[in-house]
Amino acid sequence: MSSIDSSRTFRLADRPVQRLGYGAMQLAGPGVFGPPKDEAEALAVLREAAANGVNHLDTSDYYGPHITNQLIRKALHPYGEDLVIVTKIGARRGTDGSWLPASSPEELAQAVYDNLRNLGLETLEVVNFRSMGRAHGPAEGSIEAPLGAVAELQRKGLVRHIGLSNVTRAQIEEGRRICEIVCVQNHYNLAHRVDDVLIDELARDGTAYVPFFPLGGFTPLQSSILSEVAQGLGATPMQVALAWLLRRSPNILLIPGTSSRAHLRENLAAAELDLPPDALAALDGIKMDSRSP
Repeated sequence: MSSIDSSRTFRLADRPVQRLGYGAMQLAGPGVFGPPKDEAEALAVLREAAANGVNHLDTSDYYGPHITNQLIRKALHPYGEDLVIVTKIGARRGTDGSWLPASSPEELAQAVYDNLRNLGLETLEVVNFRSMGRAHGPAEGSIEAPLGAVAELQRKGLVRHIGLSNVTRAQIEEGRRICEIVCVQNHYNLAHRVDDVLIDELARDGTAYVPFFPLGGFTPLQSSILSEVAQGLGATPMQVALAWLLRRSPNILLIPGTSSRAHLRENLAAAELDLPPDALAALDGIKMDSRSP
């Protein structure tokens, strides 16, 4: 079985974490709503990830809702000292599974308390405020009011560090005037590189960038070039896509999700996949969706 001991680390806030982490979203039911089909397998995935050196877990109490946090607690509590659990707030789920904004001070406070309760923690290590933006990306607009409410929860000792998710460069600049921003979590992958400049700017600042949908999300990456490179390397296309992200910039932290131990092992093996110069050049040339948000 492959581990990620050989992959490099990067600091998330004041904690070094392995650059290949795990996102818990897929542990919930279809549409990230309701319980998993196989709870025993979901728990086994979490335990195997931790056993193989994964010390960066990404979750949210609106996954399920409540489901993924409860699974994390059941599988891993009491938590190892090196484990960094990152959660996010700013949304809630409708009774039909819809994704709804939830950014009033009262809603944000309730979300923090829900995360604390379901994870079994007294303080949340990192909380990302997620701007709901547009359906498929961020939208400009002030985040001062909701982020100020999160910063107040930080002052109360309920939140240790704050990040941002689904935001624009202007919103990051605004956020930094309110509190320290330790990470940015935006949509980015081999075929969707809107944040290329932003990633490099954050790298110079020592700020972590955590791409969501690193493998395409609900629409998995598809590219003949990607498939050809993977075949030549004896790897899967998804392993190649993850390996490319790890080499894109040292501040990129990956959180691919899966509900399968076999798929988890494939993802972890991507940390050890060597991409020769010709493969990198081919991947860099994949037609990108570079539309500005």
